Amino acid sequence: MRTTKIGQTAATVTDISFGCASIGNLYREIPDAVAQDVLQEAWDSGIRYFDTAPHYGRGLSEQRLGRFLQGRDGFTLSTKVGRVLRPAAAPISEADSYVNPAQNDVHYDYSGDGIEESLEQSLKRLGVGRINILYVHDLGTYTHGAANPAHMDAFLGSGYERLVRLKEAGRIDAFGLGVNECDVCLQVTDHGPVDVILLAGRLTLLDRSAEVELVPRCRAAGTSLVLGGVFNSGILATGPVEGATYDYGPAPQQVLDRVAALQDLAQSAGVPLASLALHFARQHPAASSVLLGTAKPATLRRNLQALQQDLPPKAKDALAKVMMA
Repeated sequence: MRTTKIGQTAATVTDISFGCASIGNLYREIPDAVAQDVLQEAWDSGIRYFDTAPHYGRGLSEQRLGRFLQGRDGFTLSTKVGRVLRPAAAPISEADSYVNPAQNDVHYDYSGDGIEESLEQSLKRLGVGRINILYVHDLGTYTHGAANPAHMDAFLGSGYERLVRLKEAGRIDAFGLGVNECDVCLQVTDHGPVDVILLAGRLTLLDRSAEVELVPRCRAAGTSLVLGGVFNSGILATGPVEGATYDYGPAPQQVLDRVAALQDLAQSAGVPLASLALHFARQHPAASSVLLGTAKPATLRRNLQALQQDLPPKAKDALAKVMMA
């Protein structure tokens, strides 16, 4: 694994990283042992950057990751703020697509006090004393709709400054945004600089909208980009099959048509569509790290093997043409 520095900070990340949403029981419940197995697979492959969040299973992902990392060193750890957890008022069997999550209710709070409370909770669940990278999670209209202006006011009013102070105090090495949209990144960076953005789904083989404004801004400011959602929630892994998902919902026809064209390109170049999508993300000059997330060791192994294999000449040419388009 190559290692890249985050912004102008002391934090470094491996160019392939492990996203821990699935070990929070995303879409299906998995035993603790399976969660530990897939984390071990990531570790044994050389991955040393792990990303989690309170949102992932209402704290379950952080708990499982924390147990795995106990006694280990040499890793980079990121989690997220914006959601404060409280003991659940009633039993929870499923929440936000997480099955049998930890029994916590969620309160959104992007203020300085809310951010610090969320951080302290995460430190306890993870069993660590500090965090390398802290992301502000899901700020923006994509998640909050009409409620977003109030959350943005809270963040710009006191949350951003609290992150600056946490970094100055050495509680974190770097901070930024963990989001699914470009506009909120532009809005926040109008207010002040961030070290890194974890951007899901907006810089992929299918959706390159980040290249219009966000990538040039990050390059000019020295802001690192970590890429998540490189399969756009599934369709770049499955292809345009019936039931294919795009951005966590059924893929519309225009997306199915675009993916069909990309699949034809990949097949004519002699590689699976998923492999072309993975290599696009890893080779993109703006990418510091590419997040892979799964609860299945075999799936992680397959994706890592696809990245380790050199593309055949026709596929390299096809990918080069795509990236230049």
